[in-house]
Amino acid sequence: MSADHTAQTIHEVERLRAELDAQGKKLVFTNGCFDLLHAGHVRYLHDARALGDALVVGLNSDCSVQALKGPDRPLNGQDDRAEVLRALRAVDAVVIFEGERATSLIEAIRPHVYAKGGDYTVDSLNREERAALENARTEIRILPLVPGRSTTSTINKMLGDKTSHRLRIAILGSGAGSNLRAIIAAVQSGALNAEIAITISDHADSNFIMTARDAGVPAQVVDPGSNPRKLGDAAQKEIFEHLERARVDVVVLAGFMRILKEPVISAYSGRIVNVHPSLLPNHKGANAPQLAIEAGELETGCTVHLVTSEIDAGRTLAQARVPVLPGDTAETLHQRIKTEEHKLLPKVLNEWRELGLPVRGAGAP
Repeated sequence: MSADHTAQTIHEVERLRAELDAQGKKLVFTNGCFDLLHAGHVRYLHDARALGDALVVGLNSDCSVQALKGPDRPLNGQDDRAEVLRALRAVDAVVIFEGERATSLIEAIRPHVYAKGGDYTVDSLNREERAALENARTEIRILPLVPGRSTTSTINKMLGDKTSHRLRIAILGSGAGSNLRAIIAAVQSGALNAEIAITISDHADSNFIMTARDAGVPAQVVDPGSNPRKLGDAAQKEIFEHLERARVDVVVLAGFMRILKEPVISAYSGRIVNVHPSLLPNHKGANAPQLAIEAGELETGCTVHLVTSEIDAGRTLAQARVPVLPGDTAETLHQRIKTEEHKLLPKVLNEWRELGLPVRGAGAP
């Protein structure tokens, strides 16, 4: 291996792995952005190195960091990040990789041990990377985090009071994106004093995500996993990380068709809002307009409510009523309900502080 501070090639690391294997020794691998090196990183890398006889760090390229963490990252370029990592006694090699995932690097190196921080579990690892590790028969080790040490918390401390007093919102959606368009229009017109810090979708080809990108709004797509109604552990964690990096005050579910769980539900308790097409507590769950018609209701409407671990059961913040007309179908009724949603949701967000609801750093986790 070379003694300078530049990154290695995959072929160099493959040779190192073969040499160690021939000697009955172990190569440990970990990967990440390492955008702003801090004590938590240093201690983690030291502990990872102790799991074997050499430690290789897969380092996200500048392009992949930007794709994962947004246009303001990385703070330091890939060559600088590689040099700082190589200067650590615990690190034997650094390989820069393109793409958001280290899958191809794992497949090439076939590490004996894979280390990841304690904010992950084996189940919350990216499923593509996990499959590559399992195919390589790699031992997976989850190492404890150093409390209070993270890149995001460091950046937030640096920003301090420089963050905008406008409400910073995240919007999650799966489909047509009509509520997203309404929120964008309200922000642009000044009717909603907020900024859209990030949008997140579980469908890469949804109109929701295309609407966000056309408007120049930060947009991310997460791999939801195989369950059509629930998010896998890896997706739950990825969404949480996006929200934390975006320094979000309020999370808005606008046609997001999967169920949020931990860590988002607890971390953003009292700060997640959903719009539901019925007058809750009537007609919870899916197909609410059809249920209103079948029940012979004379009116229905929409409800903006806080989200809890129980579906459609959080505190009601506002409602708008819509008549059920003779001859209505679920589709025609739902379209009229959406018209009210597009007015009600931005209104509630604009009055968020006046309603006594928490924001980041002020009564919020």
